[in-house]
Amino acid sequence: MRAVTKMVAGTVAVLLVSGASVGAIAAYQVRSDLGTGVELQAAQGQTTKPAPPSISEYEGGFNILVVGTDNDASQDQGAFGERDATLNDVNILLHVSADHTNATAVSIPRDMVVPIPSCAKEDGSGYYSAMSARPINEAYSYGGLSCVASTVSSLTGLDIPFAGMISFNGVIEMSNAIGGVPVCAATPIKDRYTGLDIPAGETVLSGADALAFLRTRHGVGDGSDLGRISSQQVYLSSLLRTVKSADTLSNPTKLYSLARAAASNMTLSDQLTKIDTMVQIGLALRDLPLDDVNFVQYPGTTGGSGVYEGKVQPDKAVATRLFDAIAADVPFSIPEGSTGIGSQSTATGDGSAAGQAPGAPADTTAPADTAAPTDPGAGAATTAPTTEVIEGLTGQTAADQTCSVAFGSN
Repeated sequence: MRAVTKMVAGTVAVLLVSGASVGAIAAYQVRSDLGTGVELQAAQGQTTKPAPPSISEYEGGFNILVVGTDNDASQDQGAFGERDATLNDVNILLHVSADHTNATAVSIPRDMVVPIPSCAKEDGSGYYSAMSARPINEAYSYGGLSCVASTVSSLTGLDIPFAGMISFNGVIEMSNAIGGVPVCAATPIKDRYTGLDIPAGETVLSGADALAFLRTRHGVGDGSDLGRISSQQVYLSSLLRTVKSADTLSNPTKLYSLARAAASNMTLSDQLTKIDTMVQIGLALRDLPLDDVNFVQYPGTTGGSGVYEGKVQPDKAVATRLFDAIAADVPFSIPEGSTGIGSQSTATGDGSAAGQAPGAPADTTAPADTAAPTDPGAGAATTAPTTEVIEGLTGQTAADQTCSVAFGSN
């Protein structure tokens, strides 16, 4: 028995050491892929708050800017077309509340005309001149990722300590790493510009097909970037449901592949290259109820004149209500049926929710305005306070099952 015990103990020790070694190697590989990161420098006349050592120490929650660019020196120019400049066509600001109970992702239209501050030149030789009214997707040209962060910070009034940038190749690799993302189309969607061709109903997209879905503008809604944003939210909400599913969170191989894909294909700000910070952010997002994650579009209108002709004009009144709520960590909701011109709420014929990730458990968290359980000692049930509805917003929650709408369907 003594000999058997020693053998078992020795085997367990070897396994533990091997497991720890594999974990250490994995962490080293991810850390190596991350690099040193990009410093988010303040625009001229602005100040930035130093990042505290722990996510939990951010007063009023924390903000992450996700930027999608249309150009990358390593991407296949033949497949995506040659580009003379790099534009930040996708700009999504994610805010997570201080108590990590709710989050909001705000998509800013690429053609929205906004002030661009005086950003530091990337070579350190000085500053670009400030501009009062330019499309936001030009910000990258005037100081890189740091200038995009400064521009969004000025527009929203929120500090942005974290930012990450992804290009076409990164979208392809991330979708492959997660094993594909199920999306729903209300009718068949075809777009000869991106090559997208999917049938009505649910399709699991990965690789180049996922990129084509996120890029398609001519194939959805009214053919505009505003329609594309609401269609992208169909993908993003399904992506979050997939990531939060038991299959993903309990699968070390898939999590590692996702981390490697992100680290290898994204340019991150220096504060995001710390593995412990990434882990803290992941933990903050892990337990968020899907009903309390809002995907919204920065409020704006089209059909303006002057500098707004052919562009998107910010709706400052609605935007003020939105960002006041975000800054104060006050939960809010989107008007019912306001998914946007590129998507719609729907359900499949068998009664299951359209677009739900395979294997992803339905979110069972009760909405904030539902009745709380009855206290046996009380005379009646108490009701949680209802959240404010911000009229003029378009978007959806991560729990909403929505389908993209083909161009011309509305």
